[in-house]
Parts: sequence; structure tokens; C-alpha cells
Amino acid sequence: MTIILNYKTADMTLRSAQAARIAMQGLPGEITIVDNDSQDGSFEKIRDHVEAERWEGIRVLKSGHNGGYGAGNNVGIRAGMSDGTAPDFIYILNSDAFPEPEAITELYNFLQTHPKTGFVGSYIFGEDGDRHTTTFRFPSILSELESAIRFGPITKLLKSYRVPREDIVGTASVDWLAGASMMMRRSVLDEIGLFDETFFLYFEEADLCARARSSNYSIHYVYESRVMHLGSVSTGMKKWDRVPDYWFESRFHYFQKNYGLTYAGFATLVHLSAGSLHWLRCKLTGKTRDVSPNFLRSMAKHDFANIIGSITGTIHNQSPELDTKIGE
Repeated sequence: MTIILNYKTADMTLRSAQAARIAMQGLPGEITIVDNDSQDGSFEKIRDHVEAERWEGIRVLKSGHNGGYGAGNNVGIRAGMSDGTAPDFIYILNSDAFPEPEAITELYNFLQTHPKTGFVGSYIFGEDGDRHTTTFRFPSILSELESAIRFGPITKLLKSYRVPREDIVGTASVDWLAGASMMMRRSVLDEIGLFDETFFLYFEEADLCARARSSNYSIHYVYESRVMHLGSVSTGMKKWDRVPDYWFESRFHYFQKNYGLTYAGFATLVHLSAGSLHWLRCKLTGKTRDVSPNFLRSMAKHDFANIIGSITGTIHNQSPELDTKIGE
């Protein structure tokens, strides 16, 4: 079963669905398009196009509210197949991603032949043909130091803790994958739960993969599965003048949920300290900082509020209990 989440990108979603239709030929299953409360006529436009073109095996659903990326995909996962059965594999595809004809089959075949692999993801490339980085290590205190200090000797020393994995050159096991094109084993989701809906956007794939790996399932990047991705069309990330609040909330929730409040607080302290040293070095040398305006200030504001709130009980930043069964 393929799920495509739409948010105000109706034309692109239809293009993505058409590519998925071609890539799913010969495979069992169907496509579910979930409109994530676009409120711009997207649902009606997609529904009418599917009906007019007589696309069989495609449903168009409403999420009912925009709870974010994970929540929107959970709507499609919980819906199951149109006949009421639950699929063995669930493939999530971004609305601005376009699989090549064999891309979905390659993921499907890999999961069929590797029973201890929970999730698999594709080789993602842009319109220019350049590879997008979608393979990652789990974030940690040392990765926070590496990403914030931006100082050659320390960066080199901590290269094995760097979150992006640009060194992957073929099919390989990784910590986690971006969700632009990812296939998941349903039985694993039944065991570990669906996307944590506390994350509005960002870090939800890292959290899901962390839970899978904690249950002894591997995560694999499949080089032979190729998908073209425009990137950040719905979120507007490439045009951000300032990092939005939900990015900071997701980052802190990831650390607190997976490592505890003390670890989360120390990770923030390390990032703020290293980032301040980088700021000072740029001031002294006259170099331009490639950091969003007020990034450190915003991180301090959000994270310290979460720390105080968690201690005093005024902020409840835990994930809700999710129904982990699909189609029920």
C-alpha cells in the first residue's frame, strides 16, 4: 500500500501519484492519498481528477485536521486497504517525490528477502541529478557539538558522529532514513507503534527508526531504488528566514523521549556553547555565519522552557498513546 500525503500541492501530488501508479504495476496493493487539511480545494481537485481519469486502486481521504507529517501518514496507515484488510508493507511517498518505474519493486523485493529488516528507503536525487542526503546517524550530544562548533580540527575528530551520512555509496544498513520514499513492514509497526504524533514535523522518522532498531530490526538504504525529489515544497524549508518553533520542539522531544530530560538538557547546553564559540570566532575573523538568524536564542528559549515545564509539570511533552494496530 502506497500513501501520499498532500498539503496544498494538488498538482504535484497528482504527478507523484501517476509516477507511483506506474511503479506499482505488477505489485499487489493500492494507493491512498491523504489530504492533510489543506483547505485550499486540494482534496476536491485530487478526488475529481482521480474520478475523471478513472484511476483504479486509488483512494482520496481527508485527515480531518493537520496534525503534521506523522499524524497525516498515520491516517493512511490506520485506514488500511479499501477492502478492510491490512497490507503487509506500507510505502510512504512525499508528494514532491517521483519514483522511477522499478523503485517501489526494489524496496518490496528487499523486504521480502530480508525478514529482519524493518524499513527500507530509496536513493533520492534532485532535478539536477545530484544525490540528496537521506541516510543518517542518530543525533547525540557529540553530533550536537560537531554540527554547532564548525571548527575544522574538532569537526574532523567527530566525523563519525556527524548525523548526515554522505559516505554511503551503495545498499547499506543505516541508523535512520528520511521519509521521502520509505517502505515499512506492517508487522514491525504493529510491534513498535506508528509515527509519534507529538512531532509536528522533523525527527519523526529518526524516532520511528530508533524504535525499530531497539526491537532488533535493521534499517536499510537500497541504492537500486531511485526516486527524484524536489524537496521542501510543502514545508518551504528552503525559503526559511527563521527556523520555525516546531523544529525546536521536535528536536527537544526527540532527545527527551529517547534519552531522558537530563540528556536533552545537556545536548542543548553543548549546542549553545559550541554555537556561541562559532559566533565569537566569526566575529573576530569577520567570517559570515551560515546559521539562521536568532537560531541559538530561539533554541535556548524553547528548550529551557521545556526543561522548566517538565520539572514543574506545567508542560506535558510526552507522546500520546497511539493505536499501534493498522486497519483496526
